Amino acid sequence: MRLAAEVAVAHRLADAAGAAIRPLFRAATAERKADASPVTAADRNAEQAMRAILAAEYPQDGVHGEEFGPREGKSRRQWVLDPIDGTVSFLAGRPIFGTLIALLDDGFPVLGVIDQPVLGERWVGVAGRPTTFNGQPVRTRGCAALAEATVATTGPHYFTVEQGSRFMALAGATDHRRMMMGGDCYNYGLLAGGHLDIVCEAGLKLHDFAALVPVVEGAGGVMCDWAGEPLHAGSGGEVLALGDPARLDDVLEALHGHG
Repeated sequence: MRLAAEVAVAHRLADAAGAAIRPLFRAATAERKADASPVTAADRNAEQAMRAILAAEYPQDGVHGEEFGPREGKSRRQWVLDPIDGTVSFLAGRPIFGTLIALLDDGFPVLGVIDQPVLGERWVGVAGRPTTFNGQPVRTRGCAALAEATVATTGPHYFTVEQGSRFMALAGATDHRRMMMGGDCYNYGLLAGGHLDIVCEAGLKLHDFAALVPVVEGAGGVMCDWAGEPLHAGSGGEVLALGDPARLDDVLEALHGHG
């Protein structure tokens, strides 16, 4: 799957989003959405900038954005946008948030971008091609045993009690002294680059995970739900990313084998 024109447009989308976000970094104030989650002018401005480009370049494709909802298309393709994944980190002045851009074909992610506009870091994944970080190929790292793995998650408050119990069972089977909290999409970029072994999350929506799949898998990792099934437009919010696919059975056993 070549998608050369689509990749070029995805870079333009990330550039446009970054131009809208950077002036408001450490200067934005938050409002509350209906679900009580925070949103800023940077979120809205970035998504509007990306939507304008897509309306001109791919008017036949659908668009699903976190801030402005879905635009139905006439093709089997859908662009999925999260202008700022990690708005809490953005508001705290922590440059570990990111802009997420995905292209789905028949509901499955085939192109993904994670862009950190303050640090100037960009991961690009395309089905069938190696993932790049600022234009250079990157690879996940091997993990000989689950007990040696470093696991990350955005935060315990995103888990239900049952999910939290399962996550802690997994964390307890890893090198939990190096467990990482916080990071949102940035953790998946770090995993793709060989710096983390596992990311385990719950409560994610399509705009939170669609772009991550091509990035992680193009770097040699695997992404799936907590049952080990591939992620797609109809997936629930329980998401796993592993740098070493050989550890998948161990992770699933740790998640489901307790109690």
